[in-house]
Amino acid sequence: MKSLSGLKNSNTAAGRFRLDNCADDKLHESCGVFGVYLNDPERDAASLVYYGLLALQHRGQESAGIAVMKDQAIDVRKGMGLVAEVFNPEILGQLKGSAAVGHVRYSTAGSSSIENAQPFVSRFKLGSIAVAHNGTLINADVVRELLEDSGIGFTASSDSEVIVNLIAKNYRKGLEKALTDTIKFIKGSYALAVLTGEALVGARDPNGIRPLCLGKLPGSAQGGSGGGWILASESCAIDAVGGEFIRNVEPGEMVIINRDEAFSFIFSEKTRRAVCSFEYVYLARPDSVIDQVDVYGSRLRAGEILARESAVAADLVIGVPESGIPAAIGYGKATGTPFGVGIVKSRYVARTFIAPDQDKREKAVSVKHNVIKSEVRDKRVVLIDDSIVRGTTSKRLVTILKAAGAREVHIRVCSPPVRCPCYFGIDTPHRRDLISNGASIGELCASLGADSLAFISVEGLLESLEATAERSYCLGCFTGEYPIPVSGEQR
Repeated sequence: MKSLSGLKNSNTAAGRFRLDNCADDKLHESCGVFGVYLNDPERDAASLVYYGLLALQHRGQESAGIAVMKDQAIDVRKGMGLVAEVFNPEILGQLKGSAAVGHVRYSTAGSSSIENAQPFVSRFKLGSIAVAHNGTLINADVVRELLEDSGIGFTASSDSEVIVNLIAKNYRKGLEKALTDTIKFIKGSYALAVLTGEALVGARDPNGIRPLCLGKLPGSAQGGSGGGWILASESCAIDAVGGEFIRNVEPGEMVIINRDEAFSFIFSEKTRRAVCSFEYVYLARPDSVIDQVDVYGSRLRAGEILARESAVAADLVIGVPESGIPAAIGYGKATGTPFGVGIVKSRYVARTFIAPDQDKREKAVSVKHNVIKSEVRDKRVVLIDDSIVRGTTSKRLVTILKAAGAREVHIRVCSPPVRCPCYFGIDTPHRRDLISNGASIGELCASLGADSLAFISVEGLLESLEATAERSYCLGCFTGEYPIPVSGEQR
């Protein structure tokens, strides 16, 4: 067990498609979590969580929720939609308390519905708890059945409700014991922010698949007044509320913050660190730092490595907004190819779209992206993207670039081919819908209509992430090798 004070440098080793699915054609995160514990009991935690969730909006756009603790009781508000749609000043004004947790959701386990919106709250004889969960449990069905057999009911289909019910069931053993027993029982990926009547708790799965970090609010120095602590999925959310990023929560670490102290301990045996590599490729905001690796810097390096591995003669390099742009800058710098904008992405389109066939999916792409014709006309263009999943976006972009007058379009991709499903918190199409599954690079290039196509190698991706023996990554969606055994094909 260790104190959290002064640890700034103490890091250790069916027929329905969302528009963001069909237009962005990307793998999407399940959610983001944010928690605040304020030392001043009269201060308002809900507004800080609100701004933290706004900074994490990219991690989930289906629902948002905030749970607040005051006088040993937890009040919760949640709804479908973006953070700014669910919450307004009146609602935030009703959420009074000095500690709170919040959540933004993109469903991967359980349907998109208000019943599955988080945080989940359980009120029982010994108190109340709220849980915000980022990740996916691979043994949720087994645990759910055991809990139901013991008389515990469920109101939602999300695997996250399993966690809150397990904690409530074990709460008579005390907070720490209830939490450690719960965490040792569940398997999969998780970054948790748990609120009780007495503490704010953070925990990260033993492999560290999903990110979680720790921050401090001004005035929280030891012996001082005011201030407080922050738990967040990404460091950019800590910056958004004026906090100081302290460090990442380690894989297998639990952080407990209460009125008297803040401390942490490792709850699991040391295992292989396997941070999700797709956090750096696409999911995380570029201004975040995850496990000591700067996300923006990793994308720049990926572009430079792509240039080394598969450079092609061209007049212009452009990136697919937004996450392809840093890599395009790196590629251009390494090859001497001028960098340009080329493609504009609309930020003001609806988040849901009924697209029952491929033709409508492709039309949805044209809503999202348009070409600056004067920038690409009569030029050989290198198009840098972070990934190719279904291929819908890539094919459409090649088409509109050539229609705008580009003489050649060469696609370069900052991740290896996505050939396998993810079981640990990313919304992945069925294996049969992954365009790279079972196809050669030549076949893919022809199907997309590009003049050439190349992906970064697995070794190149690891180099961009500054991988070492102590800093390793989950590459399951690229290689099919997972950090946790998965029984059978689930997708």
